[in-house]
Amino acid sequence: MLKHVFATLVSGSLILGAAAAQAQEAITGAGATFPYPVYSQWADAYQDKSGVGLNYQAIGSGGGIQQITAKTVTFGASDAPMTKEELDKNGLLQWPMVMGGVVAAFHVDGIDGAINLDGKTLADIYQGKITSWNDEAIAKLNPDTKLPDTKITPVYRAEGSGTNFLFTHYLSQVSQGFANTVGEGKSVAWPAGVGAKANAGVASQIANTNGAIGYVEFAYAAQNDLHLVHLKNKAGKTVAPDMDSFMAAAANADWKSAPGMYLVLTNQPGDNSWPITGASFILMHKKVQNVDAARQALEFFDWAYSNGDEMAKELDYVPMPKNVADMVRESWSEIKGPNGEAVWKQ
Repeated sequence: MLKHVFATLVSGSLILGAAAAQAQEAITGAGATFPYPVYSQWADAYQDKSGVGLNYQAIGSGGGIQQITAKTVTFGASDAPMTKEELDKNGLLQWPMVMGGVVAAFHVDGIDGAINLDGKTLADIYQGKITSWNDEAIAKLNPDTKLPDTKITPVYRAEGSGTNFLFTHYLSQVSQGFANTVGEGKSVAWPAGVGAKANAGVASQIANTNGAIGYVEFAYAAQNDLHLVHLKNKAGKTVAPDMDSFMAAAANADWKSAPGMYLVLTNQPGDNSWPITGASFILMHKKVQNVDAARQALEFFDWAYSNGDEMAKELDYVPMPKNVADMVRESWSEIKGPNGEAVWKQ
């Protein structure tokens, strides 16, 4: 299945099952590439069960927000949450579907293990202040590693994306200089490096460039066998990116107190917390014209909450806790058809 999942990343879209070939049978969505591997797993299993396919265009969070705002898809997906004000302005409902980690991966000939970095050093690399792998700042954090005098090539997302948002949000928290010069957002003006499209493109660029460093969702780094950066977290502990450190960060999430479910999980406290952790969100209109399509999408998400945890964990995503999933299901009562009746009825 994983081979299929990542093969489809080349085209940036997911169309599963014979039912997906029929427009009236397919659930349509577009947006983030961050959750694409797990959505692929879920969609394949759901199609086997229900006969309903998923047509999901992995075009980045910015594109997902644009398409759901324009009502060209039934749902949008974004790793950069919209604020309560933005949601209300566009008549949208938002909820978290799954959580995971954005990791820094690198390719340096002669280095086969991990490299330790802290947030400030990573920010300096992406500002173009640190340009070689044997720089004093990197050497100080890796006293037992022989670092070559190889030029650093930072790789970044070329299009608007939630992965951009999570990464720049984190760097802005740990580096005032980065916050002042680059800042946070789905799209920023990078002062150094090369751009690549989508998580898959960034992973490929890293794999094929000696001296590269880039940021991707964990599953993409694992699929490409990339070496990973271990990061010093808010507690001052250097941690490896894995399910345990993602879960440690996610444990701090207080969804009930988040207006519009706007919550960013970067730089969380705790000795074991991975510092670049985030949720991926689903966006749907509160007033829908096509009731059947909206209900079909909600049935898929309901199924994924109830049946998708193990598939998510296999790809090192963190499933939403049951109490959060139940809270999300209650919020679906706000999605109504032309006659004012709720689309979702438990």
